[in-house]
Amino acid sequence: MSKQIFRLRNVPDDEAEEIRLLLREHDIEFYETPGGNWGISMPALWLNDKNEHRAEEAKALIERYQEERAVRIRREYEELKQQGKHRRLSDAFRERPLEFIFYLLIVALILYLSTKPFLDLGN
Repeated sequence: MSKQIFRLRNVPDDEAEEIRLLLREHDIEFYETPGGNWGISMPALWLNDKNEHRAEEAKALIERYQEERAVRIRREYEELKQQGKHRRLSDAFRERPLEFIFYLLIVALILYLSTKPFLDLGN
């Protein structure tokens, strides 16, 4: 029976590619399942039956990689922050003002609809 070693849902493309490369470098054969046309299926990396005994090794490699990646990404963010080049809310507004305003209105509508029944209780 195949064994799932890594889920690809909501994983950045560069991270997924680095994990594929990591597994290939350690000669761990795997296959990938896509998310499907509507994104209902689980995109993941799997070990087939003959490599199932290497599942723990693969998971340990992936876990170590993710810890190193988290440290690297945090360090890069801190460097950008010190240089004043990190992404801010105002940058998002400047890049796509209409989309930003649209989402802001949706949030305001949800807050209004969520609190309106409680505010009407006092009347």
